[in-house]
Amino acid sequence: MIRGLPTPVAVAIAAAWVVAIAAQATGLASYVHHDALLVGGPPLGLALIAFLLAWQVMIAAMMLPSSLPLVRLFAAASRRQPRSGTRVAAFLGGYALVWSVFGALALAFDLGVHLAVDSSGWLHERDWLIAGSVLAVAGAFEFTGLKDACLRNCRLPEQFMLRHYRRGTGAAVLLGARHGAFCVGCCWALMLVMFAAGVASLMWMALLTAVMVHEKTHATGRDAVPVTGATLMVLAVVVVAGSAYQAGAI
Repeated sequence: MIRGLPTPVAVAIAAAWVVAIAAQATGLASYVHHDALLVGGPPLGLALIAFLLAWQVMIAAMMLPSSLPLVRLFAAASRRQPRSGTRVAAFLGGYALVWSVFGALALAFDLGVHLAVDSSGWLHERDWLIAGSVLAVAGAFEFTGLKDACLRNCRLPEQFMLRHYRRGTGAAVLLGARHGAFCVGCCWALMLVMFAAGVASLMWMALLTAVMVHEKTHATGRDAVPVTGATLMVLAVVVVAGSAYQAGAI
């Protein structure tokens, strides 16, 4: 137990970062990038399995650190129950399930984007619009009421536990899934940026992890949200304008 955090959770976070760094260093990360899996890669079913395995590593590395306050509270509440470790595993399983569904939907959306690009010569010549659009959408979402509402639920773990905690393994799965839904609600756009960058892009992993941990756990996290939004929108303009200039479109 590390400051109330179950040791397996701390080990999972550390191991996920080690795997991500090793995959990047050895070049294996390129094999599980969504583009490589969808374009000339394995059959769609195998591609989905490979992607979701890599996605679990990314969720453990990026999202678990931002959810540690609630994980600690849940572990403390379950400590005196029989099979407390099973309860924590069930909670994390529900959490991972929700994020896995989001990952599968993101991969399906990306497949649709690939089909659209392949069927449109205009879009094929301006594929940089896709990266710019992802950054712009992520930036704009930071200013929405949905972002604020979901972030409040993530930033107040004590209130969340008081409202939703129940005993039992099944209840632990549901609690983890409920928390995962709020995490998806406040972080899906940032994770979409991560998805576009690739599941083992270490620079984006580190930057976005720091942003999400700060937004969800720090006292000034709410104040940082509009800064993040403005930064992403500026990046969107830079990507689109720079790519259009290089392509001779402007």
